[in-house]
Amino acid sequence: MTSNASSSSSPSSSPDRPQPAEGYAGDVSPELAWQWVQSGRAVLVDVRTDAERDWVGFVPGAVAVPWKHWPGMVPNPQFDATIQAAVPPDGQAVLLCRSGVRSVAAARRATELGLTAYNILEGFEGDPDENAHRNLKGGWRFRGLPWRQG
Repeated sequence: MTSNASSSSSPSSSPDRPQPAEGYAGDVSPELAWQWVQSGRAVLVDVRTDAERDWVGFVPGAVAVPWKHWPGMVPNPQFDATIQAAVPPDGQAVLLCRSGVRSVAAARRATELGLTAYNILEGFEGDPDENAHRNLKGGWRFRGLPWRQG
């Protein structure tokens, strides 16, 4: 398994330490990301669309910096400026998307901007199961971490 793919069944996914990655600081489990956020070590950046946060749920206190906009999934022209404003120059960010894929691209871009950025494995909803349902095989919500809907 490569570092830019996510799966709750990955033996390389460790909840207690970052995993190496190409082009950004690394991949972290949802649990480790939450520990870092709670301790003030990292800023939680949600790169999902506004629609995803509105319809599916969000993490209270996360900074919303969409990587793309819905509908059409067009790149967010304000991504660079918004993430740079959200994360202190000497700080680090943990990036969350639906399944841990878009957040890899966003982490690479944040790294290019000079930030220390980590991808959160499994994302908010995790990978789909055999019936294409999410939230049953991993993800922020599945792991019992804080979130709200509505």
